[in-house]
Amino acid sequence: MKKTLALLLTALLVFVVGCESELDGQTAAQVSPPTPDEPEAAEEEEEDETVEVREIAFDSETSKIEWLGAKVTGDHDGGFHEWEGTAHVDHENNLKKVEFTVDTTSIWSDNDRLTAHLKNEDFFEVETYPEATFVSRSISEGVDMEGAEGTHTVTGDMTIKETTQRITFPVTVAVDDDAMKITSNFTLMRFDFGVDFKGAADDLIRDEVLLKLDFALPLEAAAVADTAEEEVAEESEEG
Repeated sequence: MKKTLALLLTALLVFVVGCESELDGQTAAQVSPPTPDEPEAAEEEEEDETVEVREIAFDSETSKIEWLGAKVTGDHDGGFHEWEGTAHVDHENNLKKVEFTVDTTSIWSDNDRLTAHLKNEDFFEVETYPEATFVSRSISEGVDMEGAEGTHTVTGDMTIKETTQRITFPVTVAVDDDAMKITSNFTLMRFDFGVDFKGAADDLIRDEVLLKLDFALPLEAAAVADTAEEEVAEESEEG
């Protein structure tokens, strides 16, 4: 009897500890379907031609797209090795647009067996859907989301497995003399994007996935490039 009770207490302790996760208390993105027949994001608003806007590629050496998923027994970290993206920044270094494309075949996790499983039809079906994308539609200063922290609010269209959802999430934008840093942690419901594998009956997978964005923009390099282009244009006019 004592042995049975001890086993039950041990099992309960494991379950309670397993329920603790980095997912807990994270900001959830607001999700809704995109409006039917809406113009493409790139065409939604014509940029003011009087305002200089630079398109700058993220620094691939220091930028990251990572995620965290959880089961009853614990968390798993992961991310994507291959992806590319850009941001549009005006002459005052205000963030105007963000977009990125992820190579889903480059997904990784902290467990090789899990990585292989994530690539098959239970999860991302990477051979059928080799890309996932995000394109922002609006970026505004301030955050009006309960419990969320940040400097800006981003709304845009995320597509995974050819399922597109409109998501809104907070970001923190920090600018120094030569770089812009864009960071954000928020959760998404994987079922919203057709990723609905539930896991084992005794080790169910959480519905939420934590997405971690950490982008760096080399503003100084962009400014140098802009200056060089201006000098070339001036020389052409003088010639």
